[in-house]
Amino acid sequence: MRGHGDDGGRDGRMNQTPWEQFVSSLWPIVQGALLGTIPLALVSFVVGLAIALVVALMRLSRRRLVSGVARVYVSLVRGTPLLVQLFVIFYGLPSVGVVIDPWPSAVAAFSINVGGYAAEVIRAAILSVPKGQWEAAYMIGMSRNVALRRIILPQAARVSVPPLSNTFISLVKDTSLASLILVTDLFQRAREIAAFNGEFMLVFLEAALVYWVICLGLSVLQSRLETRLDRYVAH
Repeated sequence: MRGHGDDGGRDGRMNQTPWEQFVSSLWPIVQGALLGTIPLALVSFVVGLAIALVVALMRLSRRRLVSGVARVYVSLVRGTPLLVQLFVIFYGLPSVGVVIDPWPSAVAAFSINVGGYAAEVIRAAILSVPKGQWEAAYMIGMSRNVALRRIILPQAARVSVPPLSNTFISLVKDTSLASLILVTDLFQRAREIAAFNGEFMLVFLEAALVYWVICLGLSVLQSRLETRLDRYVAH
């Protein structure tokens, strides 16, 4: 009886017009974005920024060992595909006794990847701050750490907003790879729907449309943020 009911439901879906199939699959895909893709991207980006800041400061360290470790990390992250990094964490670590669930595995892989790319952005932003800012901070009695926290990093943050925003937009799209380790995100929901109704072209184009709308909204927010920062700097 269950098999007959399932066939009936499948036949009902197959008899729908393309527009009806589009409408019926839109909300589940949007739910995948709201409950999977966006939270995954946000958490990974925040953790990745924390990693990036540490790595950037290590790169600027006068100690060769510290700077060298940071260089190797950045080189490994930037020199290997994100998909390989994701598979190493989810499929590779269990072979050495470390088992991580799909969602934390995705967060770990994306955070490590963001950390490697964003570290260079932050490092360049710190180096772009005029040396006179350091000298002025030292003249009023600030230590290097205090000057970095109160004077240098706030200025570097404004410079790094555009490239870091682009990194986040790219991350939102890259989260589609998480579906390969069974994370329920936008693309995973699209794959499930397409496998059920057989409308692969329609459903995947629908998923692409949702990704585009999300990235378009993020681009608008980025533009407004840059405009506000430019006004602040101008004053």
